[in-house]
Amino acid sequence: MFGDLRRFDTRRPQGEDWFRQWLDGMLPEAGAAHIRSVPRGSFPMINVGRTDDAVRVYVFAPGLTAEALEVSVQDNVLTVSGRRESAVADAGEGSRTDFRRERFQGEFSRSLALPEGLDVERAEARFRDGVCEVLLPKREELKPRRIEIQAS
Repeated sequence: MFGDLRRFDTRRPQGEDWFRQWLDGMLPEAGAAHIRSVPRGSFPMINVGRTDDAVRVYVFAPGLTAEALEVSVQDNVLTVSGRRESAVADAGEGSRTDFRRERFQGEFSRSLALPEGLDVERAEARFRDGVCEVLLPKREELKPRRIEIQAS
């Protein structure tokens, strides 16, 4: 009578993060349509701010050097890429066993759509204390201008 029914695997995740593992399995990963909707664990983390004169992007890359990062802009898309090496040197096969590794290592790339009207030819990037600040000035014709009111 019930021969057509298939058995479902209902095993619970083990360990201290079982609820997070269960929730991650229930909800699909978010896309990158909004700055707050990137998948958990994305590297590097990015903050974006805007003033009347420019857009500033802060790339948080602790443990990296300026030489390990590459920043480029093409078609109003800012891309930050590079490689992060392991913080712990491998001493050879069989000499170290990792029980948990949370720090990301390897190649990475993050892309961010930029607003229209930026002068990417005058873009600058500065790196200090693990934070890369990218300054993207607005074109002069798009900056707000104050218009004097003349009394008649």
